[in-house]
Amino acid sequence: MNLKKTIIIILILSIIPWITASKLNAEKKEFKVAWSIYAGWMPWDYAENSGILKKWADHYGIKIKLIRMDYIPSIEAYVTGQVDGCVMTNMECLDMPAASGIDSTALIIGDYSNGNDALLVRDNLKIKDLKGKSISLVELSVSHYLLARALEKNGLKESDVKVINTSDSDIGPIFISNKSSKAVITWNPIVMEIEKTKGITNIFTSANIPEEVLDMMVVNTKTLKNNPALGKALTGAWYEIMDIMTKKDAKATKALTYMAKSAECSLEDYKAQLKTTAMFYKAADAVKFVTGKSIKEKMNFVRNFCFSHGLLGENAKSVDVVGIIYPDGTIAGNKKKTNFRFDVTYMKMAAEGKLKVK
Repeated sequence: MNLKKTIIIILILSIIPWITASKLNAEKKEFKVAWSIYAGWMPWDYAENSGILKKWADHYGIKIKLIRMDYIPSIEAYVTGQVDGCVMTNMECLDMPAASGIDSTALIIGDYSNGNDALLVRDNLKIKDLKGKSISLVELSVSHYLLARALEKNGLKESDVKVINTSDSDIGPIFISNKSSKAVITWNPIVMEIEKTKGITNIFTSANIPEEVLDMMVVNTKTLKNNPALGKALTGAWYEIMDIMTKKDAKATKALTYMAKSAECSLEDYKAQLKTTAMFYKAADAVKFVTGKSIKEKMNFVRNFCFSHGLLGENAKSVDVVGIIYPDGTIAGNKKKTNFRFDVTYMKMAAEGKLKVK
């Protein structure tokens, strides 16, 4: 996966000269946005299926095409300019588009993982017992980050364990069937499937590091600047669906049932996944979080992990090679390369009732 990200960066550097300044800066009427399956991102599929996204896009005189893709390929598509926006975590936003020189804005902070990512073990092992053991995970992913934080919090180092890089499509079945494998780190719904196996326990999750794994809608900054209608339509549609999901009525059940089916799980399982997903159902809550103090502290953990694992580029000499700008104007890192922006402009509009559609 590290090699793959390096290849992506090289590809971007070769493609960028072909993208003319006029194309990046021109006002557009049609946009493409990529999404992938995850509990906190299923509302986007419902937004399209229900016609809610089209309603908001029509209101602002634009067209938005949602494209379902696998996770990493969706970010690759965003980085290469094939789509204008994409759902991704804060870690992937930093180490893929931002590190590649793509100025990106976190338009909507949808949630943070609050148990969806987990470390599971056999034989009632504790974290201190993992020293010298092999741990299966998707290398250099959020799972790898979770491992680093779990070890750090328990006085161990990554060098104390052996990481076995395993694809997300194989990791569940392989761990369940191979009883000699003692530890695995993955995410839902795979975690829920593994937990059904007798003798397996969950000993550390993203709930132990709250607010560190953020799930976001990211949009190209130049595109957003020149096309504010895109930001308004996406944000307006999102919070209309958030409002629907919080209601305990037939409309909410219909929406959640659709999301569960699209995620290929039962309604009961999907609701269970939402319980370990700290959704910011209200725009005001998302704004409060992004403008608060803790996000800077949490992002420091993330950017230090990315630097120490070579994810900010082979020539990165320090963790500050990429700049992250926060709503209050403060910058962590390179002030001349602020390619990661936390912007509450559109979420604040939603919170203040300034985004309305009939």
